[in-house]
Amino acid sequence: MSVAPSNAHARASQGGATEIGKSPSESRLTLGQIMDDHDTNLLGTVHGGEILKLVDSVAGVVAARHSEGPAVTAFMDEVAFLAPVRVGDVLHVDAVCTWAGRTSMEVSVTARADRWDSSGPQTTVATAHLVMVAVDDARRPRPVPPLVPQTEEEQRHYQQAEIRRRHRLTLREDLRGTQSAA
Repeated sequence: MSVAPSNAHARASQGGATEIGKSPSESRLTLGQIMDDHDTNLLGTVHGGEILKLVDSVAGVVAARHSEGPAVTAFMDEVAFLAPVRVGDVLHVDAVCTWAGRTSMEVSVTARADRWDSSGPQTTVATAHLVMVAVDDARRPRPVPPLVPQTEEEQRHYQQAEIRRRHRLTLREDLRGTQSAA
């Protein structure tokens, strides 16, 4: 079942015309990479930093596709490592834009691994939510198109992203309050 785009996802452009947004599927990306021994930590599994590097890179491409230009990482939220990745595993990093504001976007990323020695199902190994900010040539924030969820699942992800955004803003305000009290 499809969810009709609401007017909340349209935005007046500088000329006063209504700008129609982009769907999450327009910028979705999956990267597959075989992990090798150069990616390992002292325990012989793939270093979490290597996974984060791929997560950040794929999120950057998704944000650039959605915003139609360069974007930088502003915040990594709720990073969870759920299972180890081993040498030889094929790591699939799937990213999609789940929310867009005026100049920033949330990109949700899931990393799954195909075990090299098994034909079983993929194992989810990591998840993360990144806030990306679109920037112009002078590295200043620039406007991004609205995100228009098309399905019930995309609408649910958008609403969850709104909750994460409110939590980030509340945390930032609470932390600022403790700095002024000190």
